[in-house]
Amino acid sequence: MGVKNGRERKVTLGVIVGNRGFFPGHLCEEGRKKIIQVLQEEGFKAVILSPEETRYGAVGTLEDARKCANLFRRHREEIDGILVTLPNFGDEKSIANTLRLAELNVPVLVHAFADDPSKMRVQDRRDSFCGKISVCNNLAQYRIPYTLTTRHTVDPDSLEFRRDLHKFAGICRVVKGLKRLRIGAIGARPADFNTVRYSEKLLEANGISVETIDLSEILGRANRLSDEDSAVKQKLEEIRTYIDTKGIPEESMLRMSKLGVVIDRWMTDCDLSATAIQCWTSMEEYFGVVPCTIMSIMSNNLLPSACEVDVPGLVGMYALQEAANRPSAIVDWNNNYGDDPDKAVIFHCSNLPKDVFAEASMDYQEIIAGTVGKENTYGTVVGRVKPGAFTYARVSTNDLSGKLEAYVGEGELTNDPLLTFGGYGVVRIPNLQGLLRYICERGFEHHVAVNLSQTAEALEEAMGKYLGWSVYHHRG
Repeated sequence: MGVKNGRERKVTLGVIVGNRGFFPGHLCEEGRKKIIQVLQEEGFKAVILSPEETRYGAVGTLEDARKCANLFRRHREEIDGILVTLPNFGDEKSIANTLRLAELNVPVLVHAFADDPSKMRVQDRRDSFCGKISVCNNLAQYRIPYTLTTRHTVDPDSLEFRRDLHKFAGICRVVKGLKRLRIGAIGARPADFNTVRYSEKLLEANGISVETIDLSEILGRANRLSDEDSAVKQKLEEIRTYIDTKGIPEESMLRMSKLGVVIDRWMTDCDLSATAIQCWTSMEEYFGVVPCTIMSIMSNNLLPSACEVDVPGLVGMYALQEAANRPSAIVDWNNNYGDDPDKAVIFHCSNLPKDVFAEASMDYQEIIAGTVGKENTYGTVVGRVKPGAFTYARVSTNDLSGKLEAYVGEGELTNDPLLTFGGYGVVRIPNLQGLLRYICERGFEHHVAVNLSQTAEALEEAMGKYLGWSVYHHRG
């Protein structure tokens, strides 16, 4: 995917307008215009046949299917997903043939216009309700996976359909992103953390490449940089603009800046979109700083960064980010919260992105400071996570089954009182005890990715239906 900085994640959809000749053609003409209008209003780009290429710019014959498939193939690199829309019954064979001939292998959303009970005579009757069932039947025969709108038929102008579009956009981003993801792994996992072992080969088989580099190379390059280097000064200003650094020694700030410059350059050189970093204790002992702020900045810029070289955890962060179009964090399932069986404390030391905090500031890492000294642990980002809805996800490589496995779900970050350190929050999850039992029985890791969104359904569809991973959706 390459290094991506910024928050724009616009989605391009190939659009198939279905038409069956003996149904009212004017409905296709009007329906095509309406769909284009709604897509434009919601920030999507459409690749669609023109009325000059086929009747009404729709697909109703094998020849139409060939024209549409050729159009889609010419835009293969742009198209993230395909929207099939039925202003009338539609021709199910032509739609299925278009998708087969185009060979894009992207997510497909099937939409049907709703009939108006006051317009049920032959000149205005859609029968899209029935046509959608036939289209889905054919796609199933062709072994083409597809996504459905929340309601069987729905007005494109409705808020409900617009929500369906954005959920589908998330599915498209996850599928496209994970099929081409390039991850950087900096250093070795902590020796005591067998929990973050993973299989590079299983990830590669699923389109996810891991580029490795020894931590000594990163630190060596950082040590060669001058305090007066223009890139170092620029990174220093970026850090100060990003977060409150009051009380942080200037020497620590310069080390962080040099580390950030080196990692940025390495990611650009290797065409990487995410990193997992050996964050302790070599970094602190031999370089004198924690990487948390640099990682937080990257995650906040949609270049997610996971600690303890947890590469599969990073994949979960990236998937959540693509589904929600906003930054993700990685945390520990860390503590019970009193006697409430549905509440728990999530925590990290931390490198959480600023986007997830109610308030945040830079400090030293209290846990590691006891081992390597406070002066070597400046750079952690501390604060409480914002209250509100959130989605969690964990991806794992299962060497025994030879598959990628994941669990996803949604919950609430609460305002329950808690006095602690690091980056933290209290979560409420329906039947949390059942989820924890599943995590333990299946041997999942203690890390989990979180995002301040409600995107579990999009993740389940993307990873399960379109990527073929084993996905458990915890619904309480």
